[in-house]
Amino acid sequence: MNVQALPMYRFIDHNGDLISPLPHWAKPSKLIQYYCDMLLTRTYDNKAVALQRTGKLGTYPSHLGAEAIGIAIGRAMAPQDVFVPYYRDMPAMWARGISMEKNLQYWGGDERGSDFRTPDQQDLPNSGYCRDFPFCVPIATQCTHAVGIASALKIEGLHNAAVVTCGDGATSKGDFLESINCAGVWNLPLVFVVNNNQWAISVPRSLQCAAGLLSEKAKGAGIQGVTVDGNDIVAIYDAISNALDKAKKGKGPTLIEAISYRLSDHTTADDATRYRSSDELKEAWQFDPVTRMKAYMIKQKIWSEEQDQDWLEQCKEKVEVAVSHYMQLTNPAPESAFDFLYESTDPELNKQRDELINKAMRMQGQGQGQGQGQGQGDDNG
Repeated sequence: MNVQALPMYRFIDHNGDLISPLPHWAKPSKLIQYYCDMLLTRTYDNKAVALQRTGKLGTYPSHLGAEAIGIAIGRAMAPQDVFVPYYRDMPAMWARGISMEKNLQYWGGDERGSDFRTPDQQDLPNSGYCRDFPFCVPIATQCTHAVGIASALKIEGLHNAAVVTCGDGATSKGDFLESINCAGVWNLPLVFVVNNNQWAISVPRSLQCAAGLLSEKAKGAGIQGVTVDGNDIVAIYDAISNALDKAKKGKGPTLIEAISYRLSDHTTADDATRYRSSDELKEAWQFDPVTRMKAYMIKQKIWSEEQDQDWLEQCKEKVEVAVSHYMQLTNPAPESAFDFLYESTDPELNKQRDELINKAMRMQGQGQGQGQGQGQGDDNG
């Protein structure tokens, strides 16, 4: 199936040509900002993959090809809205103010990567916390969390909304279907954004669901469904902005299907060459969101190749600074793995925590002893 032939909301085609008048907000300064955001997050993504390949980061899910979706979400949301991401959402979280270092910490196995407080807020419980949730790796369970969050926003009478994301594979899970159903019945201020990147790990979209459009699943829940070109940042930003505005006015939830393509492996633990052809991947690159926006801006003479190279160098510098900060972080205490599992711990967990502390102290003592012996040998040599 040629996904690009599907009926979808779009302003700029893959050649960078305007096919519909731009919305009023799409001023040159905005478009340049969003393009620069996308290029920065792509530069970061390339570096993160390299860090994983050299053993400096754990398994990492690239967002190559999804930059427009993430940046549009992050820039469209208000500060007091609540974002409930899935694992391929670094661009959105970065646009929401979560630093690259935090993202590196998370995928480096450090739970502090999910602590979004700024340094001056560390000792102020319930004050200044970022309201957004950390990454959710289990498939579709974050949708149920988002329903609870949106319910709380409605009960509290707050004029804010929640946004939850997932991949196309998640739309076949009961968690997703139950969530859109509940959101519709309760008329919640909630926006579902599905990154339809054509692959549920190794399962192609054609085998994952028989529906022509994933947005059609909204009908069963009695909510609005919209299919948008996820490679056109103008279209995806406009669709999300409209859905958020509707939600905050009490007019109910929206399901947005953003058509994109996963240009990378599923994660760095995957090898996509085993299940998809090089010809398919080559064709998909023609619809790349970053190249598309650049082509449009150059044709409109609001951007140039010189500006592009200059910004790319700045992106590399910014990413290297973030990586340097990440590499200089001290490791968390081993017992911290117990600290945030439950609201309160039972005696058995406390016992296990104490055993881990004692073991770490013994290992540290052994290490110091070995180091002292080696030092004495060197001095005598």
